[in-house]
Amino acid sequence: MGIQVTAGTTLQCSFGAAPATLSVLPATGVLAGAPAATVMDHVPMLNIMPFGACSCTANPMVAAATAAALGALTPMPCIPVTPAPWVPGSPTVLIGNFPALQDASKLMCAWGGVIAIVAPAQFTTLIP
Repeated sequence: MGIQVTAGTTLQCSFGAAPATLSVLPATGVLAGAPAATVMDHVPMLNIMPFGACSCTANPMVAAATAAALGALTPMPCIPVTPAPWVPGSPTVLIGNFPALQDASKLMCAWGGVIAIVAPAQFTTLIP
């Protein structure tokens, strides 16, 4: 069983330099101490905040800065580009017709990073 993910959960991108916090709007009205997240809570700058500096050369800003520095890796702001939902969600728990987000879920960034849940904001609500 996984842990239900809520607003305030700590996230980390594999190419980001700093953790970020998950923001969840209370639109569904489902609370697990804080608003409960679904797999659809993947919108950059609304749900997923920047991760400090990005070191992935697939990111156009990093590639341009690295080229300008004659090939020396030059990290740039890590603004996530997450067009697809979190995977996998809970197969049996739906919140507002979408699978609930659990602590084992991952989110793929278009620039090559994998966003993982480092520390859920609560540890008492378990979901299958």
